[in-house]
Amino acid sequence: MKKLVLSLAAGVGALTMAGAAEAQQRPAILIVDTDRVLNECTACKSAATQLQSQVQQGRTRAQQLESTLKPEAEALEKAVQALGGKQPDAALQARIAAFRNKQQQGSAELSNRENTIQSTQAHVQQQIGRRLVQVVEQSRARRQAAIVLTKGSTLASDAALDITGEVLAALNQQLPSVSVTPLPQQARPQGR
Repeated sequence: MKKLVLSLAAGVGALTMAGAAEAQQRPAILIVDTDRVLNECTACKSAATQLQSQVQQGRTRAQQLESTLKPEAEALEKAVQALGGKQPDAALQARIAAFRNKQQQGSAELSNRENTIQSTQAHVQQQIGRRLVQVVEQSRARRQAAIVLTKGSTLASDAALDITGEVLAALNQQLPSVSVTPLPQQARPQGR
């Protein structure tokens, strides 16, 4: 009986040691360089190019509006100055009102473009963020780690803990592209 108890105690001790050794072999913490992932992933680069194109189109449109409105503003200013402080006649007042209306329409158009671009950026970030979290969670679970930290939130880490390459490859495979469109109406934050 004594031998059986000693054998069981030795067996439990061996299993405990094996479990402790296995726990020591798998890292409790993993690191992902999210900045690198977001700069290098295929969908990220494609979306960034498309967003940059939309931003450039907005700048071009703003320049067009300015180039058409500026000469008209200068002409109206000269006409008002020529009056020497007198009240503008009905025709000049109508021209001024029409010009202000054009300015407001141009401003509203540019504001709508900006809101659309911001909504599109948010939609792209949402799609990439969701999938990135899923990919990181899959890697964490497969490696049986307790936590995954972003490289930017650590002061120093062992390179063996870095799974950025693995995450980047999986993200590229699972998310080759994203929709570069504004957020669906129901997903938009209130107040926009």
